[in-house]
Amino acid sequence: MQVEAEVFQIYSAKMQTTDWNDLRFLLAVQRGRTLTEAARRLGVDLTTVSRRLTRLQESLGQPLVERQGDGTLVLTAEGDAAAAHAAAMEHHASLIGSASGTDTATIAGTVRLTTVPVVANRILVHELAGVLKKHPSLQIEILPDSRDYSLTRREADLALRLSRPTTGGTRIKARRIGALAYGIYAAATQAGDPDALGWITFDEAMAHVPQARWIAKETRGQSNALSPLRVRDGDTMVQAVLAGLGKSLLPVLAAKRDSSLIRLDKAGEEGIIARDIWLLAHEDLIDRPHIRAVMDWATTLFR
Repeated sequence: MQVEAEVFQIYSAKMQTTDWNDLRFLLAVQRGRTLTEAARRLGVDLTTVSRRLTRLQESLGQPLVERQGDGTLVLTAEGDAAAAHAAAMEHHASLIGSASGTDTATIAGTVRLTTVPVVANRILVHELAGVLKKHPSLQIEILPDSRDYSLTRREADLALRLSRPTTGGTRIKARRIGALAYGIYAAATQAGDPDALGWITFDEAMAHVPQARWIAKETRGQSNALSPLRVRDGDTMVQAVLAGLGKSLLPVLAAKRDSSLIRLDKAGEEGIIARDIWLLAHEDLIDRPHIRAVMDWATTLFR
């Protein structure tokens, strides 16, 4: 942390004469992790991103990004320091002209929220209309990924996770905001004989998740009770059930809105099992109005 603080201080002076437009490109690379994604976010071509990033690195006299083995880009310590300045500038620019920065009309800016695909695609996108209508100057980027985006490296602003975080550092604040209940579902077209449906479960890499453990216990000693299909994530699980390939545990909040699915158990809103929902945020961002607005929305959604 001491090294990061020293780097930040060193680059503070250099930032004073740096072109904000160039910093925007660095911020887009940090968020998109590739030049192609950065170009898409900014609405420019790949060559422009590369040229502006090179110019910024030459201006600051240090490499700001490193290419990983999988082709993605991550920021160096110097890049993180520069991106922190850029994010702060972006935030303050969004509040120019506001009197207090706290009322509905002044809540503006972009919030990058990451979570697993099933929560992002099956729950969040269906609930966004309300918060966006309430705060018309707010922009929300949903990042569906089973990989944990780093809040410390500002790959995302907020994260929703289905287990208590064990990593992230002392500056990442986490709190339990609710629970995600699971029920037994099958495709409506397969509801005639649900006992004949095999259980779709997760592959070995995901055998530790509560849904997989529950299914393993339920089918113990029944060699023919499992479907031959194994999946890696919850969103694929929903698709497999919809395709009529078997039955499984699905999030009630996601499945109950889909008329193509039918629930087979009677556990109600509490579900057969429930997984805690944890909201994570970097302590530097928690008090910013646009971040707080999305945190409050997520908390209400899963309460």
